Amino acid sequence: MRIEPWVVLTFCSIIFFIGLAGVLIRRNILIILMSVELMLNAVNLTFVTFSRQLGHLGGQMSVFFIITVAAAESAVGLGLVIAMFRTLRSVDTDQIQLLRE
Repeated sequence: MRIEPWVVLTFCSIIFFIGLAGVLIRRNILIILMSVELMLNAVNLTFVTFSRQLGHLGGQMSVFFIITVAAAESAVGLGLVIAMFRTLRSVDTDQIQLLRE
């Protein structure tokens, strides 16, 4: 069974916009980080779809680099969230303004 590329691209755009809505609407830093990961995974799936459609492995190689950057971003982001929670006892983005003062 072969899935048409437009179906996969529609699914990717839905996932991407769900992640974008999570970044723009939510106040919890953990939810924001998960939304960014959702957006990166949607882009990865798009790269793989175009790579398969065109018969070129460049898109699949890009996915490995994006996964590496996403893992590093998650590690650094989680470290910052833990440090913020230890300081403020909250992971709300409104509390970040207190750290400036």
